[in-house]
Amino acid sequence: PRVCVVGSGPAGFYTAQHILKHHGGARVDIYEKLPVPFGLVRFGVAPDHPEVKNVINAFTQTARSERCAYYGNVTVGRDITVAELRQAYHAVVLSYGAEDNQVLGIPGENLSGVYSARAFVGWYNGLPENRDLKPDLSCETALILGHGNVALDIARILLSPLHLLRKTDITDSSLAALACSKVKRVWLVGRRGPLQVAFTIKELREMINLPGARPVLNPADFTGLENAIKDAPRPRKRLTELLIKTALEKPGEKMVEAQAAAAQAAAPREWGLRFQRSPQEVLPTADGRRARGIRMALTRLEGLGDSAKAVPTGDVEELECGLVLSSIGYRSLPLDPAVPFDTQRGVIPNSSGRVEGVPGLYCSGWVKRGPTGVIITTMNDSFDTAQSVLEDLQLGVLDVSTSREGFGAVESILHSRGVRPVSFSDWEKIDAAEVARGKAAGKPREKIVDPQEMLRLIGH
Repeated sequence: PRVCVVGSGPAGFYTAQHILKHHGGARVDIYEKLPVPFGLVRFGVAPDHPEVKNVINAFTQTARSERCAYYGNVTVGRDITVAELRQAYHAVVLSYGAEDNQVLGIPGENLSGVYSARAFVGWYNGLPENRDLKPDLSCETALILGHGNVALDIARILLSPLHLLRKTDITDSSLAALACSKVKRVWLVGRRGPLQVAFTIKELREMINLPGARPVLNPADFTGLENAIKDAPRPRKRLTELLIKTALEKPGEKMVEAQAAAAQAAAPREWGLRFQRSPQEVLPTADGRRARGIRMALTRLEGLGDSAKAVPTGDVEELECGLVLSSIGYRSLPLDPAVPFDTQRGVIPNSSGRVEGVPGLYCSGWVKRGPTGVIITTMNDSFDTAQSVLEDLQLGVLDVSTSREGFGAVESILHSRGVRPVSFSDWEKIDAAEVARGKAAGKPREKIVDPQEMLRLIGH
C-alpha cells in the first residue's frame, strides 16, 4: 500500500511512524508546504523548552526509513490537489494542523500594537510568514488575552532575562528586539475564573520561578477555592493549590521595609492573572493609530468547572497597555474544495480519522479534533487514525490490488507545474547550516527564516 500524509508536524510524523511500524510493506510519503519539516515542534514549542523538541530525533528516524519519503516545498491544494493525491495513493491522511488564529471580533483589533499569539510565537520561532512582524515593544505594560500555555509562553519570553534566551534557538532578530524591549509588566486576562484556566502546572511553576519577575495575584480571587476543588481531578487540584499558595503566601513578617524594597528592585518585572474579564474594545491613542488600552466587560460565571460560561454583568473597566496579544486559540482552514470541512468547529468531519463520505481519505491532529492538547495528545490521536488506515487495509476497504504510482505520478504533475520538492537530505543540509550558524553564536541553532535562502542553500 502507498500512503500519503499531508503535513510534517507531530500529527503527520506519528501517523507515518505507526503505519510503517505495523505494516511491513506500506510506503509512506509525507508532503509539507515549507521546505523544512516538524511543524509546531519547530515553530510552536518555546525556544527555552528544548527538551520538548527531542521528538525530532524520532521523527528523523522515521523520515530516514527506506519506506518513508519527505517532500517539502509542496503546497497541497495549490501545487497539487487532494483529488490528484487520491489517484496516486491508496490512502491519503490530512495532518496539516491549524494555520490560522481565532479572531477577537471586537473594534480596535486591527490597531497597531495588537497581534495574534500565533503571529508573535511565529515571529520569535522563525516561522517564515511572520519574520517581518516587528512588534512594538516600547511600552511598559503588555496584555495577553487568554489563559493557556501559549499565553504563558509569551509572557515568559517577554519577561525572561536575556542571558537565558541567548542560549536558545530563538531567532537573532527577535532576540535583538527583546533586548530593547521596555515591557516590564504582563497581564494575562481571561473571561472565566481561576478554576477554568487552561495552562498546565509545569508551565505555571516555571512562570512563578522566573528569575527577576514576580507574580502579582489578587488574594481575593483565590480565597475559599480550597473547598471548590475538593473533588476536582488531580491535575486541576494541584494546579489550583499552586495558584492559591502563590496568591496567599505572606512574606515573612520580620522582613523589614529595606529588605522588601531590595526584593522589589531585584524583581523589576512582574506578571499577573486577571479573571472574569471579556475584551470589548481595543482603545486607540489620540491619533487613532495605536493601541493605548483595552476596555473589558466584567463577567460572572454560570455553571461549574470546565463548562462554566462567562456572562457579562454590565460593568466595564479599562486597562492601560501598549501591547495586546490575543491568545484565544488556533484555527484550521479548509485545504481543498474536495474535502468536507466544518467551518463552525474548524475541523474535517470524521469518525476515528475516517473523513465522512470520502473513502480512502483520513485526517489526524488538530484538523481532526480541534487545536487542543500537547504533543502526547497528538501522538495518541495520530495512532488512532493510523489504526483506522491499517484496519481498512486489513478488511479490504482500501483496494490494494490496483497498484498506485505514489510519488512517481505526483512528481510528473509537480514538474509540469514548475514545483521542485525538497527532500529530507536537502533538509539535513539546511539543518547542518543552521546548527553551524548557531554554534558560532553559542546557541543550539540559528534558524534560517527566509524560504528563498533555504532553497538557495540546497541549490534549488
